[in-house]
This record gives sequence, structure tokens and C-alpha cells, in this order.
Amino acid sequence: MPPRLLGVVTPLFIELCLGIGVGVIGTVLAARLSDASGAAFALANHVVGMLFILFRIVGAGVSVVVAQSLGRGQREQANAVALATLGAATWIGAFTAVVAWVGATPFLQLLNAPADVLAQAAPLLRWLAPAMLFDAWNATQASVMRAHLRGADVLRVIAVMHASHLALAWLLMYGAGPLPPLGLPGFAIALALSRALGVVMHLVLWRTRLGLRPSLADAWRLRRRELAAVLRIGTPGAAEAIAYRLCFMVSLAAVGTLGAPALAAHAYASQVTYAVLLAGLATGLAVEIVVGHLIGAGDLHAAHRLVRRALAAGLVTSMVAAGAAALAGPWLLAVFTQDPQILAQAAVLLWWTVLLEPGRTFNLVVINALRAAGDARYPVVVGAGSMLVVLAGGSWLLGVHLGLGLVGVWLAYAADEWLRGLLMWRRWARLGWVPHARAVHHRLRHSARGEAG
Repeated sequence: MPPRLLGVVTPLFIELCLGIGVGVIGTVLAARLSDASGAAFALANHVVGMLFILFRIVGAGVSVVVAQSLGRGQREQANAVALATLGAATWIGAFTAVVAWVGATPFLQLLNAPADVLAQAAPLLRWLAPAMLFDAWNATQASVMRAHLRGADVLRVIAVMHASHLALAWLLMYGAGPLPPLGLPGFAIALALSRALGVVMHLVLWRTRLGLRPSLADAWRLRRRELAAVLRIGTPGAAEAIAYRLCFMVSLAAVGTLGAPALAAHAYASQVTYAVLLAGLATGLAVEIVVGHLIGAGDLHAAHRLVRRALAAGLVTSMVAAGAAALAGPWLLAVFTQDPQILAQAAVLLWWTVLLEPGRTFNLVVINALRAAGDARYPVVVGAGSMLVVLAGGSWLLGVHLGLGLVGVWLAYAADEWLRGLLMWRRWARLGWVPHARAVHHRLRHSARGEAG
């Protein structure tokens, strides 16, 4: 892996490991209450993830646009974009929080949540809603820091944030001293408090590391000119992510028809799978940042070489990680439950993950590279059909109608990832992104001339 990319990947990988670790620990804490609680925790977090994808309208574009501006040497423009995205984060974060609170029960019913799971998941989702606003601010601030190649500083904030979250979650979920046990809502309250701490720490870093001093008006004002470039990249990226999440939710509804044990097995296997994909995800996010800098500087040949080398490294890493997880499956899954039926189903899914993960790596690396090069619409147009027919439709066809159960759902996941991944690689290898990258570089050069004039 190129040294420049490795310096961005390393803190990102550790940061993602911490995030997945907290998710796994949260699932373990919930599963200790009951398997129904574990399934409720997973379903509520899937809904949160689906709603938070709305923030991708800003999040998918801010790091790319800031990185491109910095690559061109336009620091003032990068700062203006960073400040503008705070207001967008406020409005989108508040909107998603309200939707989560109001639509908790209907969303979970759409997922065919069993009655015992729904009774716990709906209150949890309402408690998780307020934290979504803090998460929106944190995501914006962290994206700007990473675009400035300040990933190590972001990692420190994330570490403190997660540590405080887990410490508070343990106290609030199970009670200690005068504190009564709150169960699953305790996890959500701890999440909101830790995210508020993260916002404060990021603001300090913006001032001390980047010289950015947001005003109160920046937290709510929408600046159209600065947000235009962000939306140009972010809107297609958000559409792609929303399409994937909706289709994934359809697949979860298919799993819900298989019963609570199948839903729990899916949740526990997914937690292990999330850990497997970390290296590919970190590589993809790092590629987006570094390619953005290279496109801004006009070095398209370096961008092309970097993506090829990053993809090769990601494929090897994903296959090794998936194989190791499958071998260690019985021990890893035992952390969540001792139910033999659930353990057996989840262990089989981990072996199918060895097929799934290399295909996912193509998407994680190449789609981010295409987006950083300005070619943001192609992944949406090409990927939407596969997600709808192969991921969503295939889950119901293979998993429910043909009776393959969870294995059928996992096969649909793998087929979708491979189809989309190979199509994205063909786009990159055939240089379909180059005209878009040249247009981005031309636009930045024209903007620089305008500012100089």
C-alpha cells in the first residue's frame, strides 16, 4: 500500500475498529438481558443507520470537496465549505431525530419485528433519536479534519467518546449504587452524552489545529454557494447509500419472517462481519481523501496507480480476514449467545462471508475513488438496479420463497456486492472517470482565478 495512503488508513482503521467494538459490546450488553433484547438492539440500530444516511447528502461530499480544494491550495475555499456544512448538519440531524422519534413503531413494524422484539426496540429507537443530531455534527467535524489529513486527532476524539459511552452505558443499563437499571434506554442515554462530549472536543480541534472558529449562526445558516459543490458529490452518494439501506431493510424484513432465532443469528453474524470489512472500509475512505487531493492537484496518473494498488491490498486483506472470522466463528459467536440453534445458523453465515467480502471490497474502494474523482452519478445509476433486484428481491426469492433461509439471504448479499463491484471496477479500469476528474480540476482552477481577480 502506498505510504501516503497508509498514513491515512491507519488511524481510520483503528477508529473503525473502535466503532465496531462498541457496537459488538453494545450487542453483548443487550444480549445479556435476553436474545430478544439483542435482536431489538440490532433492529433499532439498523433503523438509525437507515435514517442517518440522509446525512450522506452532506457527509459524502464534504470530505471530497475540502480535499480537492486543499489539493489545489485553496485553503480559504476549503474553510468556507467546512463552516457551511455545519448548518446543513444541524437541519439534517434534527430532521432525522424527529423522524426516528415519531416513526419508531411504524419503521419496526415494516421490518416484521416479532412482538417481543418490537416491545423493546421501539422505546430504544426513541431514546436513540436525540443522539442523531450530535452524531451529525461529529460526522461533519471529523470529515473536515480527515480531509486536512488530521486523522490522528480525530482518532483521539473518537477514543475518548467511545470510552465514555461504554462506561456510562454499563452504569445506566445495569445500575450501580443509587442508579436504577434502565436496560436498553440506558445505552441510548449514554450515547447522547458521549456524542455531546465529542462535539465539544471537535470544536476545540477546529480552533487549535485548523484555525476555524464557527459562529453561532454557522450552526443553522444554509449557505447555498458553498454547499453547491458538496451537494453535487453528496446527493448521488446519498441516493446510493439510501437505496442500499432501503434494500437491506427489505432483506431484514425477509429475515423477520423466519422468526426471532433467525433474526438474532443474522444480527450476531452481522456484528462479526462488520469487523471483517473494517480494513476494506478504512481503505475506501482513505482512498477518497487521497484521491481527492490528487484530483485537486491535477495528478490523474497518480490517482489511477493509487486505486489499483489499494484495491489489490484490500482484496487480499478482506479474504484473509473473512477466512479467519469463519474459522474462529464458534468462539466469536459464543460471546453473544449460548443458544445452539442460533449459534449453528450464524456460524454457517460466516463461511459464506468468505465469498461475500472480496466483492464488497470492490465497492468500498472503487466507489469512493469514483466519487473523489467527481464521477458520483455512475455508482447510483448502475448500482440501484442490482440492489433492488439482486439484494432485495434475491433475499426474498432465495431466503423465503425457495426455502434457503438465512443462507439464501447471504447469497443475495454476495451476488449483489460482486455484480456492483465488478461494474465499478470496469468503470475505473476503462478510465470512464477521467472526464469528470478533468472537469473538477478545471472548475477549481477557474475558481482560483476568480478569487485572485
